[in-house]
This record gives sequence, C-alpha cells and structure tokens, in this order.
Amino acid sequence: MTAPLPQDMASRSLRSVWHPCTQMRRHESVPPIAVTHGHGAWLHDADGRRYLDAISSWWVNLFGHTNARINGALVDQLGKLEHAMLAGFTHEPVVALSEKLSALTGHALGRCFYASDGASAVEIALKMSAHAWRNAGHAGKTEFICVAGGYHGETLGALGVTDTALFRAPYEAMLRPAHIAASPDARLAQPGESAADVAARALADVEQLLQRHRGRIAAVIVEPLVQCASGMAMHDVAYVAGLRRLCDAYGAHLIADEIAVGCGRSGSFFACEQAGIWPDLLCLSKGISGGYLPLSLVMAQEHIYQAFYDDDVRRGFLHSHSYTGNPLACRAALETLAIFEDEHVLERNRRFAQTMDAALLPLAQDARIAHYRRTGMIWACDVILPDPTDAATFARRFAQQAAQNGLLLRPIGNTIYLMPPYILDDEQAQWLARQAYATFEAVMR
Repeated sequence: MTAPLPQDMASRSLRSVWHPCTQMRRHESVPPIAVTHGHGAWLHDADGRRYLDAISSWWVNLFGHTNARINGALVDQLGKLEHAMLAGFTHEPVVALSEKLSALTGHALGRCFYASDGASAVEIALKMSAHAWRNAGHAGKTEFICVAGGYHGETLGALGVTDTALFRAPYEAMLRPAHIAASPDARLAQPGESAADVAARALADVEQLLQRHRGRIAAVIVEPLVQCASGMAMHDVAYVAGLRRLCDAYGAHLIADEIAVGCGRSGSFFACEQAGIWPDLLCLSKGISGGYLPLSLVMAQEHIYQAFYDDDVRRGFLHSHSYTGNPLACRAALETLAIFEDEHVLERNRRFAQTMDAALLPLAQDARIAHYRRTGMIWACDVILPDPTDAATFARRFAQQAAQNGLLLRPIGNTIYLMPPYILDDEQAQWLARQAYATFEAVMR
C-alpha cells in the first residue's frame, strides 16, 4: 500500500478532522497548513515552507519544538512508566513535580491536584472552592465573581465565569452565570488617569459585588496581569494585590488562573509573585509541560486541603480524570522546570525583552497603532481600523499574510500580539519584528 503524499494532508484533514475554534467552511478556500515537522522556533509544512512560531502554538511551546532535553527526558520515561492511575497509586514524576512547584511558591501552595487541560483546572478550582465552603458549614457560598472580558475555558463551569460572548453566547441557557466585575484593563484609562487608577476603580466594583452578595460568594477568579483571550488586556499589579485584600476581608477565596500567564510568561514564574501575594487556588496548564503533552493542575493552600480531610468519604474531593498525573506529562514538566533553573530563563527573558522592544519600535510608533504594551514575554498593540466592525476580517487577513511572510501569528480581533518561545536569539527577534511590520503594512494597504 502506497503511503499518502504529505501534500494531501490538508484535504484529508478537511474530510475527517473537525478543527477547533474554526468555521470549517472557510477552510474550503484557505486550507489548514499541513505541518510535517518542527524544530526550535520553526514549524515546517509539506511544501517545504517554514514558519516562525511567534505565538508558541497557542502559548504552550516555551522552549521550541523537538527540544533535545525534553525529548531525552520523555524517551527515558517511556522505558519506565507511561501511565498508572493516580487513585491509590503514585509515582516519582508526579511527586517530584508537586514538590518542585510547591517550593517555587515558598510552600504557600503546597497541594497539587492534576488534570489534563486548562478548562478542567478551572472546573476543579471552582468545585474545590464551593465544596470547601460547604464542608466548613457555609453551604450558601456557591457564587463566583469574574472579571469583564475574562476567559477561563469552554467547559460549562468555566464558561460560567467567562465573559467572552463569542464563546459563551450559544450556551447561555446551559450556564450558571457568575457576577461580572468591571475590567481593570489599563486601556480604559480616562484622560489624566493611570493604570493604577483604573485598577482602583475596578477594585471598588469588586467590593460592591462582595458587599451586595455577602455570604454567597465562594471565590473571585482572575487572570493575573493579562487577560489574554480578550485582546491581551493588561492591568496594574495593584489590582491583584487588591483582590487578595478584598477576598480576605469578605471571606472569599481568590482563584488565580495562570494557565496562560504562568510559567514565566508574565516575567516572573508565577504572575502573582509580582503582586506579592498568593491566591487560595492557582491554575496552571499550557507551558507547564513545555508544549509537549496535555497537563494541568490546581495548586491549593493548606486550608483548602484541610477542608476535605476527614474520615467521611463524602467530604473528600471526589473529582477525577483518567489521565490525572500522567507520568510522561509530569516528566516533561519536570524537564521544563529544570530548563528554567539550569539556563536562567527568567533573566535571559528580561534581556531578550529589551531587544524585542527595540526591534518593534516601528510598529509601536506607527500612527495606525494604539495601546502598544508589554508584560513580560507578551507584546500587544491595537490596530486602529477605519471600521471597527472589520476586526474579525482583519484578523483573518493578517494571519494569512503572516503565513505568507513566514510567521505563525493570529491576531485577536484588531489586537496584534506576540508570545514567542523563550529560545529566540537577537537575530531572530529582529527578523520577527521586521516580518510582523511588513505583514501589518501589507494588510493595511
């Protein structure tokens, strides 16, 4: 039997694969790119073209494709243990990973509960919060506060605390909605206001909700420092610190969704570090396995864990996933953490960010650009469109033009953003910036 040609991959995919976050009909005119292999920052297609992965393949691939260190760790683990159920059993990779992550928080968050994707981690955190309050005798605390424009995943519980209409609206009747607090997005600053002023106004709105629904709020959930899916909305660090104070004052848990902004993306390993606080529950996924295998987890403070610790099984946290704590995924995560430590990644990223800032000056200073901004290793700016309703069309055209220019870039509406892997050198940074600006110029003609 003759193997199919690589060039046939896109058409075969359209006959058999239902692609995520996609209107499939559009692929009839613009087929998906048939990727055959990747190495470093580059993805290669069946036609011999290559694309610099400037968004880390949906924000997960921190250290490049086919990373030698992670590859080696996985090969070693394959010869030992590929999977074992975590109920009643344990294994070295999951124990070591939990210990290392806890140590990174100074053991403030000492318990790790595992799943396989970000939305599942959010579901776990929501359930843990409400159930912990129930076990503590506060069964009425079952409601949540989320932030306007926030995104926490697309399972039903996660959608309930998501304020992104595109994803939420079709399922509204199936959801248990949260209370939506004003956004701290620094772009909302009025004349004379700073980002800290916007954060203060947003915190006042959260406090009003906590007062109005006193005794019913289980937790406030937030993406610390950057609300990614809503257009890389960045806010002042004082907002995160303020949420901690309000949650303590009104008896609510604080859930930090660091699925996208954790693992160094915000500039520190955990975004909450920059606010000098720790949440009650912290969700991690995406970059934690270096982009290799599905893995997510919720880190909990000890008081959350103790709320479930009892002889009565009904007071336990009876949540499970078949692949919870998968040894291969945990081993990939352990090697990812080792790379952070051995290669001084956070320090290198700070130096690289300055190079990237300088390279992006032509884009940042263009009169057709508003709100150029950066947090850690996330760059974003908003394109001023003659017709704001054309944002979705602009995003599609930009992504297509970027691919022609050798870049994987996918704007969110009129927001162009970069979230590159942590391995680019200065020459690649210059090339990425030039190609991004050339793409912008071509699309805006």
